[in-house]
Amino acid sequence: MRSINSIYLLFSLAVLISCNSTQQAVNEVIEKSTFEKLAGIENIVSIEKKELVSHFDENYELWFEQPVDHSNPLKGTFKQRVFLGFENSSKPVIVELKGYGIGSEKAGELANHYKANQLTIEHRYFTNSRPKEIDWNTLTVENAAKDQAIIIDAIRNVLYPNSKFVSTGISKGCMTTMAHRSFFPENVDACVCYVGPLNYEREDPRVYEFLKNVGKEEDRKKIKGFQDLCFENRAALMDILKTTAQEAKMTWEFGIEKALDYTILEYSFAFWQWGVKPDKIPSQNATSQEIYEHLIDVVGYGFFENKSVESLQPYFWAALTEQGIYGYETAPFKRYLNTEEIYKFEWAFPEGISKKYDVKPMQDIKLFLDTSAEKMLFIYGEYDAWSSTAVDLTENASKREMYKFVQPMGDHTTRIKTFNSESQKQIYTIIDSWLKNESNN
Repeated sequence: MRSINSIYLLFSLAVLISCNSTQQAVNEVIEKSTFEKLAGIENIVSIEKKELVSHFDENYELWFEQPVDHSNPLKGTFKQRVFLGFENSSKPVIVELKGYGIGSEKAGELANHYKANQLTIEHRYFTNSRPKEIDWNTLTVENAAKDQAIIIDAIRNVLYPNSKFVSTGISKGCMTTMAHRSFFPENVDACVCYVGPLNYEREDPRVYEFLKNVGKEEDRKKIKGFQDLCFENRAALMDILKTTAQEAKMTWEFGIEKALDYTILEYSFAFWQWGVKPDKIPSQNATSQEIYEHLIDVVGYGFFENKSVESLQPYFWAALTEQGIYGYETAPFKRYLNTEEIYKFEWAFPEGISKKYDVKPMQDIKLFLDTSAEKMLFIYGEYDAWSSTAVDLTENASKREMYKFVQPMGDHTTRIKTFNSESQKQIYTIIDSWLKNESNN
């Protein structure tokens, strides 16, 4: 028979081992780094810790492996780029949903204001998240929304189980945010959408009416006068464009002649979109070089030239098949163009493939916004050409915490910070209320 002391010693040793094991398990949980937590996410295939930016304590580039088609796993996968600015697991997470690629790792307006965490998701098939071969029919708003929901859920589960999530996006990113919210209304707690259109047709005619009435009549006349001046000096502008194109090795799908016409027609939309000042418009006595330089300063080459179109091909596919765009009215310039036909963007389809425009996705989003959407805030600039097809809220929308703020005379660069102090306070008071934990209410 063992002595009482021996039994006591064995018991004490067992307790000690048990305590040590428990403490070791606790320590492992406590000491697990952000990197290790991220590494445990099943479909993350690459993690790189980046240099610190903004206020973040840690900054990561992540690559998620995603299904090419969420309804058919047999179609394979692609890799989607994500940035995580980690600040604190107890702070809110601002989810920046990009409509294109990721242009910056820095904190956006909301993350910077709240010194919050930021999760930035590159849109499928743009920039770094573009596979070598694209199945264009899988580039849909639904597949993109499912990409984003998978990423948000994964990051929330390992890092922020108790944090508030607010999604946000600018322009096409705003469209992305609306679509994600409509497919997954519980995936985030609220949304802040900047300057994004909601088009109802492929060439939404509301754009034409907007351009006929925006701003002051005298400014609209100056814009039309400049476009006329461009057409009247078309031969001289063409000579400059040909020289520039040869030097920069630029080409156009529809040829250089049509490229100049499209550029002149785009001028009025770009003018209002980017808030060009009317006093910058050249006079009727301007030289052809001055006319050309102003035209390109406002419109640029990046919407029509082949290299740019190739990089923007996912945008054009989405616009031409689901999300809509606009065309150009030629009737006001019939004497130069000999037509009243609307100039469109069919030429921007990928080579060898096209698809009929489907009105249903945007109509479904409109129905969602009109009837059941909650906790969404929209920001627009009054003079921004994309405000021509801005979201319109129903009369009772505020009961669902749906809000819209329009910056007087604002353009496509309108942000919360561009509003006056009173409006900024109103906007942030709304967002503050969404970020409160229920236990603190």
